[in-house]
Amino acid sequence: MAIEPPLESVVREAAARALGEDRGPADMTSLAVVEPTARAVGRVVAREGCRLAGVIVAERVLMETDVGIRFRRVKEDGEDVRAGEVVLEVEGLARSILAAERSALNFLQQLSGVATATLVFVRAAAPAQVLDTRKTVPGLRALQKYAVRCGGGVNHRFGLYDGFMVKDNHVAFMGGA
Repeated sequence: MAIEPPLESVVREAAARALGEDRGPADMTSLAVVEPTARAVGRVVAREGCRLAGVIVAERVLMETDVGIRFRRVKEDGEDVRAGEVVLEVEGLARSILAAERSALNFLQQLSGVATATLVFVRAAAPAQVLDTRKTVPGLRALQKYAVRCGGGVNHRFGLYDGFMVKDNHVAFMGGA
């Protein structure tokens, strides 16, 4: 069994890192053109059918931006979503929602893509199990492996630390090989 890092701390760190990258110290455009008290209501709508993953991260991005943002999950991670269906509803200060939207959507899109692709392989391979690898985007391993589980796949190992596996690279350095 793979040793998984605590998902809550991974999600919190990923959200903070994404916001730091995208927003930086401030959303300059929103500060310039959106009134400080303006409120907004928004919906995240699926553009195509998929297996959903990343709602928990999108919510954390919103909370990291502004604890006053309210959201309602319409769909949960691991659920199938049809094109046009609402996934998440948000309400709060417009500046806060605008500062968070791209990072939240990026996580939803990337992780749902992993979950959806995994589901395709899981269905094609049934009754065999589909296991993942360590070939993930740096810094997103735990979240991509979470998305694999949302798609019905099984996590193999999280890192070099939690499993013993001799590969051809190792054999090349073994004495007498």
